[in-house]
Amino acid sequence: MNAALNNTRRHFFRDCGVGVGKIALASLLAESLDAHAAENESPFAPKQSHFPAKAKRVIYLFMAGAPSQLELFDYKSKLAELEGKPIPPSVIMGQRYAFIQPDAAVLGPRFKFAKHGQCGAEISEVMPNLANVVDDIAIVRSLHTDLFNHSPAQLFFNTGSGVPGRPSMGSWLSYGLGSEANDLPSFVVLQSGGSLSGGAAMWSAGFLPSVHQGVGFRSQGDPILHVSNPKGYDNNAQRDSLDLIRALNEEQLQAVGDPEIATRINAYEMAYRMQARAPELMDFSNESADTLKLYGLDANESGGSFAKNCLLARRLAERGVRFIQVYHAGWDHHSNVEGGVRGQCQQTDQACAALIQDLKRNGMLDDTLVVWGGEFGRTPMVEASAALGRSMGRDHHPQAFTMWLAGGGIKPGVSHGATDELGFHTIENPVHVHDIQATILHCLGINHEQLSFRHRGLNFRLTGVEEHHPVREILA
Repeated sequence: MNAALNNTRRHFFRDCGVGVGKIALASLLAESLDAHAAENESPFAPKQSHFPAKAKRVIYLFMAGAPSQLELFDYKSKLAELEGKPIPPSVIMGQRYAFIQPDAAVLGPRFKFAKHGQCGAEISEVMPNLANVVDDIAIVRSLHTDLFNHSPAQLFFNTGSGVPGRPSMGSWLSYGLGSEANDLPSFVVLQSGGSLSGGAAMWSAGFLPSVHQGVGFRSQGDPILHVSNPKGYDNNAQRDSLDLIRALNEEQLQAVGDPEIATRINAYEMAYRMQARAPELMDFSNESADTLKLYGLDANESGGSFAKNCLLARRLAERGVRFIQVYHAGWDHHSNVEGGVRGQCQQTDQACAALIQDLKRNGMLDDTLVVWGGEFGRTPMVEASAALGRSMGRDHHPQAFTMWLAGGGIKPGVSHGATDELGFHTIENPVHVHDIQATILHCLGINHEQLSFRHRGLNFRLTGVEEHHPVREILA
């Protein structure tokens, strides 16, 4: 009797055209900035922000490994004076380090600095191209973070937590704002320079619906493996196959109500649309010779360089992708910080400046937020270890480091915050990682305290539960 009733109810909900699965899915997707009214609405449909936004999209240039701010943005003549001498104990105050002793000797700056632009910001000689666009960026020299090892610190910047399992910033924005791209993912990930300590957890959707997961693109060939049809399999056959798969998935969704089935349906449809879009996206033949030269690219280049990823990021941005994460690894210079930083700048400096110039001349910089930075800074003290084969390097330093932002919502040509004469502690306008995250959300019209998701009985948000604020001094 009970089994018959359950069977009847199950068939009623399935066959009446509503389905408990769709009801459950619509309820989940409704927990965004604006409730979703239609059960069949795409999870990527553009949504209303909390207040008028200055930026529509983000290109985040994440320099994995932690660039040395002392060689790039934060010149300290005192370090040159004290080179080779132990750093004063009063400065250390019991601080622990990953590889060096607290009483390690001071290491002076390896490069010359000069003031540039109308703003007069000091930039290292190894970033001549960025120096040319310094009036378009805002430099924050007073960053600090809670973590001093690469993997948790990278996760912290990308997800707001040093522990895997939290949604990434791109996932939060995809969930909160949707996308303006119909045939590309809302959140795309590009990589160059080597492996990442934080791994794929840095672009995970965490406990958000997995449809908001970052999608890794390659910068050569098909952006995603197997997105193209095999030989002999035309678009009609592909469409027929997908229609059958969709019908089966929708029947299962109505029967069990698992929102991950909806993610699967969306992924199939997105892949189909990308089959038409991907070849055009990856074809740089319509880019002018001047544009390729601006980024330092050869017309026949086939590799997946940082420069190519920056140009691809601009192309993704103009096609409506909400969040483009460009990772470039290789900044972890425990030895030979001079040679390491110089080499990385040769790979990245021109393309970073080119991205700013390209967006600006295309009229996109006003509504595209560009962010540059790593997970922490480097110590004023030298790292040297015969056992590890290291010399003239710098260790991890969470107390003070630098990053820059430009574009939509950011005041150009300003510098914010300062460190002490040794570059050890922030002494003016300290900025926490969560403050930077709040600033990014603010530029896109989001109140970071109101963008949340209820999971296991708690309301989670990117910026945590402690009080943090957007950096108002750099906001336009």
